[in-house]
Amino acid sequence: MAGQGDLKLLGMLESPFVIRVRMALHLKGVSYEYIEQDLSNKGELLLKNNPVHKKVPVLIHNGKPICESLAIVQYVDEVWAATSPSILPANPHERALARFWAAYVDDKFFPAWLGILKAETGEERDKKMSETLPVVEQLETALAQCSNGKAFFSGASVGYLDLAVGCNLLWLDAMRKMFGVVVIDAARTPVLAAWADRFRESDVGKEVLPDADIAVEYAKKIQVYRPASK
Repeated sequence: MAGQGDLKLLGMLESPFVIRVRMALHLKGVSYEYIEQDLSNKGELLLKNNPVHKKVPVLIHNGKPICESLAIVQYVDEVWAATSPSILPANPHERALARFWAAYVDDKFFPAWLGILKAETGEERDKKMSETLPVVEQLETALAQCSNGKAFFSGASVGYLDLAVGCNLLWLDAMRKMFGVVVIDAARTPVLAAWADRFRESDVGKEVLPDADIAVEYAKKIQVYRPASK
């Protein structure tokens, strides 16, 4: 594993945003110290290094913090630019397109599936699911637009937009186990569903993406998962 100075990652195992950063570090082969955080009892290290949002992930490189997962992924790609593979596309237009869709994932896709997870009744969950499907269909469009017919959003191999979307698969798999809902459905979005299967089987998917049971247990612990009302 490559290394450059003192590198720490403050995170939480179940966070898709932390998973995104861990995937980027894995792609670059960078060694780091991982420090798990309890967000219900935030410690001094987290509050000192992310006083604005007080959230994870936070990457601390030689004592200097970098916050927000997409910014961290770009930082990792730039600092370890000499280490293959490149995470962001080299072409300026493709890079801008990847950033646009990554922002869409965080602004639209993440809140959409989170609404399904937080629904308190089956009826509310169905409503949230119907609102989520058009968002997912846009990701199928993005995949066709960015991949040029290849296996991943970034082309022949996993890259920036793959990490942006793929880090959410943990919770999509967990919701399938908890509620039987299929957010990325092969019948509605077959290209995206095939991508999701490939991503899970990729090196970074196998090595970094946690088992869905971890998310299921966390959801139960914080009482997000509630049985439908009678």
